[in-house]
Amino acid sequence: MTIKNKACIVGIGSTEYSRNSGRSEIHMAVDAAMAACKDAGLKPEDIDGIVKFGTAGQVATEFTTDTDVARCLGIPNLRYFTEAPWGGGACCATILHAALAVANGIADYVLCFRSLKPASGAVRYGRPANVPIDAHWSYTMPFGFMSPTSWIAMFTRRWMLDTGATQEQLGWVAMVSRENAVVNPRAIFYGRPMTMDDYWNSPMLCDPFRMHDTCLENDGSVALIVTTPERAKALRQKPAYVAAATVATGWDSYCMTSFYREEIGIPEMTEAGKELWKQSGFTPKNIDVAQLYDAFTPLVPMQLEALGFVKVGEGGPFCQGGDRIRPTGELPINTSGGMLSESYIHGMNMIAEGVRQIRGTSTTQIEDVEHVLVTGGLGVPTSAIILGQGE
Repeated sequence: MTIKNKACIVGIGSTEYSRNSGRSEIHMAVDAAMAACKDAGLKPEDIDGIVKFGTAGQVATEFTTDTDVARCLGIPNLRYFTEAPWGGGACCATILHAALAVANGIADYVLCFRSLKPASGAVRYGRPANVPIDAHWSYTMPFGFMSPTSWIAMFTRRWMLDTGATQEQLGWVAMVSRENAVVNPRAIFYGRPMTMDDYWNSPMLCDPFRMHDTCLENDGSVALIVTTPERAKALRQKPAYVAAATVATGWDSYCMTSFYREEIGIPEMTEAGKELWKQSGFTPKNIDVAQLYDAFTPLVPMQLEALGFVKVGEGGPFCQGGDRIRPTGELPINTSGGMLSESYIHGMNMIAEGVRQIRGTSTTQIEDVEHVLVTGGLGVPTSAIILGQGE
């Protein structure tokens, strides 16, 4: 038994994406939730379930809870509430939780949201004020190994050595994401094109990552509403059906520092892929467009390999020149600009873009889309979903 086509996303909403939102995380969360309700044609009080992210990347003084949002929306009672941890790895897990709830009659309409203000918050993401006490971090962080940029750079360099992937191939991932963002009015980099010279001239942050290899840091919030196909018939928008949804950890997983296993890359996405294809009955050939979690450029070709779109060692060459991942290519990716060029909301904005592709309303719309793959954060327990037309 699977949840295939037993739940669908019927509402998407977001705030503007900015360097300084000028308001609190809860304020942004409620703004995005109200927009999602309006998009779906629902009243806020219709919501009876909420799934939120864990607190990774949030301002410590502003942790936004499900009951905070329920109170502000005027929801009389939550029949279902839960939390998905692990930062970006949780984005698609929120949809899994919501789909399970509505498919089993535990809730009617479930709101999933993420609200962040790392750009203007008192604590910048990736700049910890102190070293956690637990052994996992204390072996490395005192020596300056403190941020996601350095952690992901470590296993990226290993992957590049193993596969022969090049810096230029990473640059093409950044280029294509920017090309898509330039025509997207929601994007931070809307109307701001980038050349390959811009990529090569950007500062080196942590070898092999230049500035344009890393995701944005911005304020913003995204909300999504999940319900059953039966209820969706009475709502405003064309539903995006959940064809498959899964979470995975891989073997011996640590948060972005799984350096003691044979494969130190992203085996958790390999495991997630196995479950996606099993649940849906699809293969990579069934995917028309992919929103691949791109906190860093190499995660795109690495996922192409892990999910079976190409063989190991072919991910970098697949991205070379950009043509195969552009809107007219074999596998269009990150059509809103992704987190490299649209917005960094721990992947929730990429789920919203997946819904737009199913609806046919993306600013970089791919023709005849039937199935969209969306993935969660890598190097941590991760998640992934396939959205479809509901056949």
